[in-house]
Amino acid sequence: MGNQFLHYKSQLEAIGCEVKADEPMKQHTSFKIGGAADWFVTVHDERQLREVLALARREEIPVFVLGNGSNLLVSDKGIRGIVLRLGGAFCDIGLNSDGTIHCGAGAQLSKLCAFALERSLTGLEFAWGIPGSCGGAALMDAGAYGGEMKDVVISCEHICLATGESGRFAGDELDFAYRHSVYSGGGYVITALNLRLEKGDKETIRAKMDELMGRRKDKQPLEYPSAGSIFKRPAGYFAGGLIEQCGLKGAQTGGAQVSPKHAGFIVNVGGATCEDVLTLIGDIQHKVKEETGVDLECEVRKTGE
Repeated sequence: MGNQFLHYKSQLEAIGCEVKADEPMKQHTSFKIGGAADWFVTVHDERQLREVLALARREEIPVFVLGNGSNLLVSDKGIRGIVLRLGGAFCDIGLNSDGTIHCGAGAQLSKLCAFALERSLTGLEFAWGIPGSCGGAALMDAGAYGGEMKDVVISCEHICLATGESGRFAGDELDFAYRHSVYSGGGYVITALNLRLEKGDKETIRAKMDELMGRRKDKQPLEYPSAGSIFKRPAGYFAGGLIEQCGLKGAQTGGAQVSPKHAGFIVNVGGATCEDVLTLIGDIQHKVKEETGVDLECEVRKTGE
């Protein structure tokens, strides 16, 4: 990388960004898996973001936008180009004049849930305990326990990677569906979300959040690194139930294991590689298809070289 990196590093630092070279992605994913990113760049406001994207377009450097890394499997070879993280002002949350919430895409979903609770706003309880960023949650229409982001998000603001133009999608334009949105195909950096919640009773909201967190702790293997549910829910079935039915609970490849606590999760029991996880995913898909006829589709996003 040498001189080329120093050249870009000086330009990125002049913009005001934080820049790290050869940054291990396992430090930035909930799976604790992944090789190094060429450049790990944190931007703090929209001006910095625009300038980084302009540099990337000019120099033809690929850009990968990182949320909280909680639904991500990064290649053992890492990620070429810039991995972009939204910090600073992108983590701010506030109320719009009409009572809706304006939330930076870099904010943690847990912070948004706490913000809503403090203002006695109900509708986000389902998201309490989902370990993602708000932008990532909108991108994949994250959901649990009968709620989804599409129930509360009314619009998203973005910048187009190809042109640098600002824009917004609202309502049906967001194209929300199960673990899908208009942003799923890439091409945009989500910068902010606008959400509409309803007035509620703070103690009722708190009790619901506590109940759902308790259910997570009881049923999910939170004691190990993972990327949450590894497969999408197949129509008419539960992925975990099918995997358990096929005798795969506890199955292991290298450091990757089908959780004995919840078969819908693959956990990193120590030193798991991306290749371990992909091999185990393939074995699960093959056996479940062979024994039940059901195709399991990955929910986790795979990226990298």
